[in-house]
Amino acid sequence: MLIVLMIISVLIILIVPNLSDKSDEVYDKGCSALVNVVQAQVDAYHIEYNAYPSSLGALESEGYITEEQMKCPDGNELDYESDGGTVS
Repeated sequence: MLIVLMIISVLIILIVPNLSDKSDEVYDKGCSALVNVVQAQVDAYHIEYNAYPSSLGALESEGYITEEQMKCPDGNELDYESDGGTVS
């Protein structure tokens, strides 16, 4: 029984630090995926109105994105350039 507990303890000690390092990677991938989704909505707006939206707020008011989609999962706001319609 002690041997089993020792093996489980060693596995936990090895696995837990690796899991905590992954949270930054998950936030980065989540943010890049959100940028791609919002960029697709900017392009859809451009196709429908033949002009880029003036801001992300305009996309929200037209129902293309929600308020939650204006920020990355880590809390950083998305940057938008209306002259080229690019989201970053």
